[in-house]
Amino acid sequence: MFQNLLNSCQNAFFNDILGNWQVHAFDPAKGFSFESMKHNWERNEVGRVRLLTQCRQLYTLSHASLCHQDTVNTSLLAPLFEFIICHYWQDQRWIFSLNDDLDVLDTKTDAYAMAFVLLSFSHYYLATEDKRATQYIKATHDFLQNHMRSEFGGFDECYPLDRQLVRRQNPHMHLLEGYLAAYKATEEPEYKDQIDTLLELARDTFFDPETSTLREFFQSDWSIHPSDGHLIEPGHHFEWIWLLHEANKVSPNPMNLNISKSLWSVASKYGVSDSSGVFNQIHAETYEILDAEKRIWPITEYLKALCVIELKNDEKVKRFEKALAFLKNHYFTNDGRWNEYLDKRDIPKDFPLPGTTTYHIFLGLHEVINWSQTEFTK
Repeated sequence: MFQNLLNSCQNAFFNDILGNWQVHAFDPAKGFSFESMKHNWERNEVGRVRLLTQCRQLYTLSHASLCHQDTVNTSLLAPLFEFIICHYWQDQRWIFSLNDDLDVLDTKTDAYAMAFVLLSFSHYYLATEDKRATQYIKATHDFLQNHMRSEFGGFDECYPLDRQLVRRQNPHMHLLEGYLAAYKATEEPEYKDQIDTLLELARDTFFDPETSTLREFFQSDWSIHPSDGHLIEPGHHFEWIWLLHEANKVSPNPMNLNISKSLWSVASKYGVSDSSGVFNQIHAETYEILDAEKRIWPITEYLKALCVIELKNDEKVKRFEKALAFLKNHYFTNDGRWNEYLDKRDIPKDFPLPGTTTYHIFLGLHEVINWSQTEFTK
């Protein structure tokens, strides 16, 4: 049953969803990915074309070209990379977005988006050996260090600094992901040093040992945000579980694995519905469900966490089967599209197809495929 479900989800994503995106969601003349698509595969103009979206597409196609070669039109890679460096790298830093006509819209430099520059350029380099990618990785790292380091630790949300913004763990989680990829691609010691620094920040600041939860929102000095500090996301708990295990391969530390177990104990108990959907949001102290709707990305992070968390094999396989069945039956459609949101009753909501989502689906299924190949060939 497990293998049949995995094969079905694998075909639905790689052959249908990713195939459709490559055919319909790229501008053939300019080489960029559209920000959003309608369900009839027409471009959905939303007023902006973000660096984040372009980088997530570059990552997905680059990584897939390394591991699932027959599913990727590799001729899309170089034009997309060129589009990114030509349009978003301005005045020696990355800008946030263009408008629908591809004129500059928002010139701030966003820490969250920079994480995906690191991730996507690392995989693009591994896929193409284009050394310019490593040069931009170094320039991105240098800008973060020289212009975005916070006096309280970690990085500012954006440059120029906006002190009104709520500080979040989320950009730092993805920066850890980006630096892990950068270190794997280049073996530069300074990237490993940053991995260690981000892990220390997670242990000391984001992880709350009293509740075994991952806090999301903070004030500038990393104290819990007074109005939003109780809001936590099970999907991010699962994402951190996987990242902590990935980081442990580079920088072993039993404390990181202990934290991953604690995060699992809460997120798997209170963040997953009886049908194996993953709630958007719960309360950090009472574990009450605050948002019972279910976007697609949290269940893909649940799949990744399942790949690494220590469980009895029978329980792990059963959890995989329920989650894959939920993904197949509630999110994937028969016409090569997906449902981005489910309401609290697991009914799909009317919502377009964001260009940022294939990154999540790809990596979730990629990790399960790798796990199954390892587990069933022992």
